Amino acid sequence: MQPSKIPANKNQRVIDKYGPCPCDSKKPYHKCCRPFHQGELPSSALLLMRSRYAAYALGLCDYIMATTHPQSRLYCEDKVAWSADLDAFASQTSFDGLKILNFEESGDTATVAFRAYLRAGGQDVGFSEKSSFARVDGRWLYIDGLTSD
Repeated sequence: MQPSKIPANKNQRVIDKYGPCPCDSKKPYHKCCRPFHQGELPSSALLLMRSRYAAYALGLCDYIMATTHPQSRLYCEDKVAWSADLDAFASQTSFDGLKILNFEESGDTATVAFRAYLRAGGQDVGFSEKSSFARVDGRWLYIDGLTSD
């Protein structure tokens, strides 16, 4: 599925397109991740990773599914169930910040190490992750990640 037309999820959050982007880039949303959420392809795995974080923060579950590699352990053929799981996570989580720790790209593969600052149920549920990405037919896709606290 191309992320060009992103239907609203039940708990999708609406933000001012001129306000700060949820990916913590310090750029306005309309000049950062919004173009990707509307169908523009990120030119790097780093931009894809940032746009996926923002999509989680905004409850854009279809974007998360469309940018997940079919060979990822997170990929699910049952899109209704997958969307419901993503929606539940996004709606119960506060996305408080993102810090990029490292980015490496070589040809059609890349890794992004980051720290995600999250809260759920009043508890810190933040984590660090080193994510793997692959470029397939010109599109960057999330494959998998190794997490730590």
